[in-house]
Amino acid sequence: MKIAVIPARGGSKRIPRKNIRPFAGKPLIAYAIDAARLSGVFDLILVSTDDDEIAEIARQYGASVPFRRPVELSDDTTSTTPVVQHAIRRLAEDGRVASHVCCIYPGVPLLNPQDIARAYDQLMAAGGEGYCFPVVAYASPIQRALRRDAANRAAPFDPSQVQTRTQDLEHAYFDAGQFYWGSLATWTEGRSPHLGGYTLVLPDWQAIDIDTPEDWGRAERIFGSILAGDK
Repeated sequence: MKIAVIPARGGSKRIPRKNIRPFAGKPLIAYAIDAARLSGVFDLILVSTDDDEIAEIARQYGASVPFRRPVELSDDTTSTTPVVQHAIRRLAEDGRVASHVCCIYPGVPLLNPQDIARAYDQLMAAGGEGYCFPVVAYASPIQRALRRDAANRAAPFDPSQVQTRTQDLEHAYFDAGQFYWGSLATWTEGRSPHLGGYTLVLPDWQAIDIDTPEDWGRAERIFGSILAGDK
């Protein structure tokens, strides 16, 4: 059984009620639910939440909310893995045992459903164990990064790379923060996706971490210019 778990607590602080705030005409969480549905790979799309309003909106857009997330897993210090592990346990208690679980974050209006399917196929082609998640290449070589001192003067983070041509430096990537595919054992053992997980490279415009009003506005502009006709 392949399950999508969308963790969406009610207590967002930087953008209040972020997960259900209207984004281009729909609650933000609706895009994650739609992407999971349109990927065509899931037997169950589940929203893990502590919030009644989020639960109701999630159901309206086709997700299942069979239980509430406990208070101890709903504060702003709780990491993703315990939330997914809780969902796995609760489903297993009802006789629904997952083989693979994809945690999809709720703030991903630029998420491409095909990327979810591609990542699953990549994971299965590699044997089905571990993680697969999307990454984005840094625009500039991280080996040539600069630091600034108290007087605003520049200094290289890595002086040994100052004379190295940029085309000779290894490419570096960052976690796109959209979703994580993992096998049941991978999630229950609490492994880190950054330690050996398989990766899928995305274009940089597709990965925006919506944490501030400025992020929100930029994401809506990108959505309106590139993706609005596809959603």
